Amino acid sequence: MNMETLKLEAKKRTIQGKHNFALRRTGVIPAVMYGKKTDAVSLELAEQDFNKVFKTAGESTLIDLVVDGATSKVLVADVAHDAVSDRVIHVDFHKVSLTEKLHTKIPIAFVGESLAVKGMGAVLVKSVHELDVECLPTALVHEIPADISVLLKFGDAIHLKDLVIPPGITVKHLRDTDVIATAAEPRSEEELKSLEEKPTESVEAVEVIKKEKAEGEEEEAAPEAEKKAEKKEKKEEKK
Repeated sequence: MNMETLKLEAKKRTIQGKHNFALRRTGVIPAVMYGKKTDAVSLELAEQDFNKVFKTAGESTLIDLVVDGATSKVLVADVAHDAVSDRVIHVDFHKVSLTEKLHTKIPIAFVGESLAVKGMGAVLVKSVHELDVECLPTALVHEIPADISVLLKFGDAIHLKDLVIPPGITVKHLRDTDVIATAAEPRSEEELKSLEEKPTESVEAVEVIKKEKAEGEEEEAAPEAEKKAEKKEKKEEKK
């Protein structure tokens, strides 16, 4: 069994909307947990605890979410960040059933050392960074490795068929022959120069556009990310 679980404490949240600003100022993140056969539950959890667990779990590792003594198996479904500080301002947890298959994404970890990249100056082009998969939650893995040591010369590539996919995991939307990464020949000086040439834009025109935009918009009471998170949460609670 490839199941790896981490524990995270949370408690039910009674405040909503603008009151969540006060929570965030005290290091608490508003969150919501929803499932296929359960109503959405508003939660709050310590920012420091979540960041520690999420760094290890990402969105492809099961978490034991403990709420008022009851444990649920969840995946992190969505994380909203503040546009300025990049701090987490809202989290969606997806409650899963260990007996039902789910669709999720597993990141690809590029490991090893490529002779083409290190010795010949090739550029490692990563065409796919994560895989869409279907599996039971118990078959999930944190990441799937792609060994770039097989890239020995310009043009060498890693295909999906070259990856070792753990048992119980089905990759969706890709064929065995699809390219995951390539050792590409570096661009010539002429090509780089042509890419660096960008069309000039009038500074005055930009300033006029900015001024018109500023005059035509009212100041937002909250960052756009927070508004989207709260709107999404209300939608889940109504289901």
